[in-house]
Order: sequence, then C-alpha cells, then structure tokens
Amino acid sequence: MPSPQTETPGLELQSPKEAEESQTPAQGSRRTSSRKEPNAHCKDGTRLGLGSLRQAFSRASQRALTQVSKEDTGLFRRSSCSLFRSFRQALDEGPAAGHFQATPEVPSGVMNGVSQQASTGAASEELKPEAEGKSVADLITERQLLAAFEQLLRLETRLVAEKASRTFEQDPTAFARRAMDVCLHYDGLAAELSAIVRETLGSDGVDAAVLAELARVVNAEEEAHPSPPDDGDFLRTPRHWRQHWEEAVRRSAQERVRRPGAGWASAAAEGASGLAQLLAELGVLVRRDLQKVWQEVQPAYAAAGFPAWEVYLRAFHSAVAQRLQELARDARGCEQLYVLLDWAANVYGSPDFLGPPGLALPAEPLPPLLAPDVWARLESDYTSFLEAKITSCFDNILQLEQSHWAAAKDPEVLQGLYQAPLSMDVHMLVAEHVKAAGAISAELEATTLRICTRALGLFVPRFEKAFLASEAVSEPHLGAYINACEELRTSILSRFPGTQEELEKPLVAATCSFQKHLLQGLQRELQPLFRVVCTRDWLTQDWLRPLMDKVVRFTGHLQRVAQPRAQETLQEVHRFVVREYLAQALKPRKRFWAMERMRGSQKMSLDAQAISDTFQGLGSEATWLDQAIQCVAEILGETYKDDIQRHLETLIRSYPDIRRDHILAILALRRLGCRRNQHLLQHTQDLLRAEAGVVGAEAPRGRVLFEEIKVPSAMAVRITCI
Repeated sequence: MPSPQTETPGLELQSPKEAEESQTPAQGSRRTSSRKEPNAHCKDGTRLGLGSLRQAFSRASQRALTQVSKEDTGLFRRSSCSLFRSFRQALDEGPAAGHFQATPEVPSGVMNGVSQQASTGAASEELKPEAEGKSVADLITERQLLAAFEQLLRLETRLVAEKASRTFEQDPTAFARRAMDVCLHYDGLAAELSAIVRETLGSDGVDAAVLAELARVVNAEEEAHPSPPDDGDFLRTPRHWRQHWEEAVRRSAQERVRRPGAGWASAAAEGASGLAQLLAELGVLVRRDLQKVWQEVQPAYAAAGFPAWEVYLRAFHSAVAQRLQELARDARGCEQLYVLLDWAANVYGSPDFLGPPGLALPAEPLPPLLAPDVWARLESDYTSFLEAKITSCFDNILQLEQSHWAAAKDPEVLQGLYQAPLSMDVHMLVAEHVKAAGAISAELEATTLRICTRALGLFVPRFEKAFLASEAVSEPHLGAYINACEELRTSILSRFPGTQEELEKPLVAATCSFQKHLLQGLQRELQPLFRVVCTRDWLTQDWLRPLMDKVVRFTGHLQRVAQPRAQETLQEVHRFVVREYLAQALKPRKRFWAMERMRGSQKMSLDAQAISDTFQGLGSEATWLDQAIQCVAEILGETYKDDIQRHLETLIRSYPDIRRDHILAILALRRLGCRRNQHLLQHTQDLLRAEAGVVGAEAPRGRVLFEEIKVPSAMAVRITCI
C-alpha cells in the first residue's frame, strides 16, 4: 500500500538555531529585562503570568484544533486541560514556596500554527533534534512515529527529572514552554495515529510498514507508562493510546458505514427499492473493507501482536447495527420492513459475510445486530402490514376471476383438465410469503402461515358466493373450480400440514357446493324425461335414449375434472337416474293388467340393463345400483307368485334403506290378493327388522337410494283399500 505523507501541522520542536532566528528583538529585550529584574512583579506576577499563559495557550490550541481532524479534539482537550491544571498548580504554589520569582513568560511564537517556540539557554539545548537532525514535527510528518515517540519520551523524562531537581526555580516559564511543547507534540502524534487509521481503508490505503510502526508506538507507550505515577505529574500520566487507536477504528468504521446512502432522504420517500439498493451498497462496502482488513491490515498489525481483526470486526459490527437501527426507525410498509429483516438475517447473517470461510470469530460472541426488542418490534410491524397486504391480494384475485367471468370465456384445458388461475395464484401467494418469512426465522414463518391460512379460509366462502351469484355458472367453470379447490387442498395441506384444521373445512365445503350445482344443472335437464316411466306411452317409446345422451354429454365435462371428484360426481349421476326411475315407477297411477304388466316388466328390465351398461361404459363404479330396477321388474313380471318373496328378500338385503312403504308400493304394482299381500308384508317386516339389527338404522355410507324416494300419500290410500 502506498504511504501518503500526511502533513501534521504545527507540532514541531525547533533546534536552537531555528529558535534564535524566529525571535524578534522585542521578545529578546523582554527576556533580558525579566532576567535583570527578577522581583519586579513578585507581588502579582503569578496572576499576570497565568493570564498571559492562558491567552497564549488558547491561541495555540485554537490554531491546532482548526488543522487537526475533528475526531482528535477529545484527546487534545484532555492533554491541554491537564497541562493547564499543572501550570496553574505550579504557578499558584510558586511564590508561596519561593520557587517562582519571575513573571512566567509564554512561548514567543507558534510554529506552523501551534508550537513554534523561541527557547533559549539550557531549554533550547534540551530540545535539540536527535534523529538525523530532524525535529519531532518532521518525524511525525514523515511518519517515523517510533522515532518521534522515543525522542518525546526522552524529552519528557528529562523534563520531569529537571523539575524534580528544582532546575526551573529561577525561570518557571521555561518549564511551562517545554512542557506545553511536549504535550502538544504528543497530541500531534496521537492525531497522526488517527489519520493513519482513517486512511487505512481509503482508496490509496496506508503502507504496511506504517501500520506496523503505529502498533509499535502504541506498545512502546504502554511500556513507558504502565500505570499512573505516584506524583501525579501530567507528563508521566498514561495516554491510553490503545484506547485512542480503538476509538479511531470505531470512528473510521462509522464514517465508512454512513457513506452508502449519503443522499438518502427517508424510507418513506425512497421506497423499498431505494432501501434495498442502500443496503446492497452497504453490504458490498462492509464486506470489501473487512476483506481488506483481513488480507492487508491484520498481517501488518500482527507482527506487533496487535489484535486488529477483532477490533475492526467489532467496530464494523457496531457501526452497521447503529446504521440499521436508524433505518429501522423510518421504515414503513411490509416491503421495507422485510428488506431490513432479510438483509439482517440472510445477507449480514450469512456465514462468510464477516470474513472468509473457516475464519474463527472472536472468542466473545458478537452481540446481536439488532437488539431483541428492536427485532421483535420489526417482526410485529411486518406481520401487521402483511395481514393487510394478504387480504388485499385475495381481493385482487377475486377481481381477476370476475374479469374472466365477464369475458364469458371457458376455462383453459391443461393436461386434459379444466384449469382456473385461481389455484395457482393462491398457491403462489401463500407459498412465497411463507417461504420468505421462513428465510428470516421459524417464528415469523409460523406467524405468516397462520395469517395466510386465516385469510384463505375467509376468502373461499366469499369467492364461492360471488361465483354462484354470477352469470358465469356453467359446467366448464364449475369443473375448473372443483379442480382448483382440490389442487389447493392437496398442495397446501401436503406442504403445510398444520393448516389442515383451518383449511380443510372451507375448501371441502366449496368443492361440495360446486359439485352440487354441477349436478343440479343436469338434474333440471333430466327431470322432465322421467315422467313417462310406467305409462302406456312408455311401453311404445324409446324414451331412454335422449336421457342417456344427455348423461353422456355431461360426463364429457367430468372427464376434465380431477379424480376423485369426477368419479364421485359420476356415481351421483348414476344414483340420480336409478332413484328417479324408481320414484316414477312407484307413483300411483292406473295399474297395468295382464299383458301390459308383462310388457312393462320386460321394458323395465331392458331399461335397467341399458342404464347399467351405459354407466359402466362411462366408468361408474356404483355397481350396487344395478339390481334395484331389475328386482322391481322381476316382481312386476313374476308368474310364479311364490318367487316374489325371493325377489323381495334380494331387494331388502341389497338396499338396507328400503322401508315398508316402498314394499307396499312395489306390491301394488303387481296386483296381488289381500291374503298374499299380508303374507309377504309379514315376511318382509321380519327381514327388515333383521337387517336393521345387522347394519343399524342407517344405510352404509354412500349407499342411499330408497331413503330419498318418497311414496305419495295417494299410494298409501290405495294400499289400504287393497
């Protein structure tokens, strides 16, 4: 790394020759007069000297402070205040003890704006440069830091010794001038250390030798001042340059971290994209700086045993945390809050962000990037905004579906099935938000899933009501939404099992509702065709073909409905046809006699076979329905009356939901005598009670047929008459 020579203004100890050249005649005359008349201001010399010293030191300090970087003012003030207190103590005690008899003389000039002094006599000889004829200020400017520190340390040690030996009893201002020079040059050296730290991560950087020199100076300072001395002399008090270096590192990290987004207005003005860009720039800068620390800065400091990596790491961690909390205070909306949470958890929290893979982190763990209460507040705010956003998204999905209804277009067919964008939109909405939340924390994932589940549970009934109230209800759309509900139920419940309790009920209810409306459309078409059954026109007409044609056309839509809902619907259609056929056959009407009854039995048997064959060809698995019409046909045409009992037994065992009224209506079709009817009724009653004891009062699930056939009251009157 190149080594720019930073000019450190004003902190230069001059050689005697330079000091003599810088003096004015007036100043020399004033010193001569002071030496000739030592007691001229004995009474109030201390007060006047202190004021003059205060003025001169104030002017020198102000000049230095205007040229030294702002971050060094703290140390400068501490050294200056310590110096001033020492002067005050010395000057206040001097006259009383007989140590100071002359008016203290302030430095006659300040070199480069801080400490050019015209030292005379023994004092000038003590401040001679010792490193190749260079002054301390030159050494600091050339960044020969260790040489400058060693020279200052020798001057400090000599000055302390001379003070202890009462060398300055006759000229106390000489001690003041030399002590101030030493102190200000220490401040200059500290300011140069800060400048080096500030430039280390800059574009030009700092040479590794300079960094090693800095580390050696800090170590040397700690060895020279291991603990405060007993006499409390300000010159020998430790300056804690290690803490000063660490503070400079922290300031440097804070300055670097605040560079991205320097023109940042506010979160509300910039939006989520602006915040994301700012954080991306911040991440690039921090990673690049830490990589430079690990590859270039740490090795340079390591030679002197300096833990630079850990100090820089903690400094950047603290700076990033402070910056993130500032951004969090202004963040608004779901997107901005998520950007912050995601960056903290996944970008900054990635294993290799703070250093190369395999790098050991500090023994003492870094504190959380965001305090627990701040993190909890961000998550809470995010979920609050998210709940409103999810509800709004479902509203948009409903509006999108309504626009499809208004266009009066049939749904698309994909892979042989009706498709509605509803299922894909809802699935993506839930899956993406839950996945995004899971990338931040398991707790946020669970909360997001609950929000999505609750919103979907409220949306499904709203959607169902809106669709069924629209003019878009048709077999294709109903089939598409049956598929959509099944897809949602399968995909979401399989991916998020914890949602079953909340989602199962509304999704199943919506599916059943769509199935019901799908069947009702077909039933309205088929219902009038059954009126001809068991009439004389029925004996001569091929009434079944148009009915079965409608069934076949309807099942064409069912082929584009996903299983098992298509099979369930087909079986319901099969059951409806058989049920309605029997309901019409058992209605009271003019009975068949003789040959008509035989023709009717044959016709009914042919119908039963045609219905069974048709539905079997369509794929219906409800084969248990095939015997119902056939048994009634056999009873109607049975010539051997004793076999009627056998047919009734088959009917009762095949359909446990058949009741006494149904048996009476069937017997009424056959026109048997009263005594035989009584005998058959008694026998069937025993069978009905026996079957009820075996299978219970209810028919097996899904096998309900006669229970839904209502025998008219007119038939009961006719049976009574018989």
